Amino acid sequence: MYTGKVYRFIDMVKWTRYETLLFLFIILFWVAGYYFLDMEWLRIPWTPMALIGTAVAFIIGFQNNAVYDRIWEARKIWGGIVNTSRTFGVFVQDMVSSEHAEEDVSSEKLKIEIKTLTYRHIAWMTALRHAMRNKKNWETAILHKTNREFGVRPPEEKAALEDDLKPYLSAEDLEYVLNHDNHQTAVLYLQSHHLRRLKEIGLVWEFSFLELEGIIQELFTLQGQTERIKNFPYPRQYATLNHYFMWLLLLLLPLALAPQFVDIGKEIIENYGPLGKNFIWFSIPVYMAVAWMFHTMERIGRTGENPFEGTANDVPISTISRGIEIDLRQNLGEDKTEIPGQFPTQLGVQF
Repeated sequence: MYTGKVYRFIDMVKWTRYETLLFLFIILFWVAGYYFLDMEWLRIPWTPMALIGTAVAFIIGFQNNAVYDRIWEARKIWGGIVNTSRTFGVFVQDMVSSEHAEEDVSSEKLKIEIKTLTYRHIAWMTALRHAMRNKKNWETAILHKTNREFGVRPPEEKAALEDDLKPYLSAEDLEYVLNHDNHQTAVLYLQSHHLRRLKEIGLVWEFSFLELEGIIQELFTLQGQTERIKNFPYPRQYATLNHYFMWLLLLLLPLALAPQFVDIGKEIIENYGPLGKNFIWFSIPVYMAVAWMFHTMERIGRTGENPFEGTANDVPISTISRGIEIDLRQNLGEDKTEIPGQFPTQLGVQF
């Protein structure tokens, strides 16, 4: 357990190493100036720095709470998709029957109808996860070098939507879906139309039809909720200003911190001459610790603003979708060798 924590800390240090080097340059610049150029007159009192630091800490905390709420809401929505999908699968298998049909229907015909509805639902999940991975202008966390250097990418970046939909839709349905801007909505329309046709020929009882339509309605609701998170960014007035305030604090902090260490050095120089004269250099690790902490917390918030962007900290919607697909197809009685396996983790990351 301890080893795992050490590795995670090392990964965090590597993730922030470029900014950490910049912090080192900033504090070295000011410490060298104070030490070699006698710049003690250039200082900022601690009172305004404390006020700025408190404000920055407050707004970073607000941002991280809001971002966590977005991530957790997204996870709850996709948890709802899991439950509703399983309900849809069992309802289709039990409610599509020839009990109320006007003519005899073979069991093979029923199996085809059940498989078509089930596969179309998998197509809906596929279209939805592809839509969630589409890039928005405000999704910029993935562009940071340390977020791209390991080469981990979500499955949606490695395959086209059309190729992913082909195994689950007929050629006619595929053309219909691809001709619409909102592919996942088009799939649910096909589902509803199909259920209505089955009701008309008696393969779905009217009460069962209402139950299945209720499931379609719930899927529309869940789809709308996940699209709302995708299409509405974390408000820029909080995210952008928060970033600027953090950098303002970190740029001004050396002008208060380094002179303070100079003063401490003067107090101990009589008893500890060399130590007192060079005590200002101890401000470097103190500044680095404070700067790294503020920056890392702020960056964690920025990275989590968009839970479907495709970074390592996203909600693993691809894994969730594939897990539902495996459940549905196994319950159709398909051989496990015919069912695609779960998406592999990449460097311990699930997408």
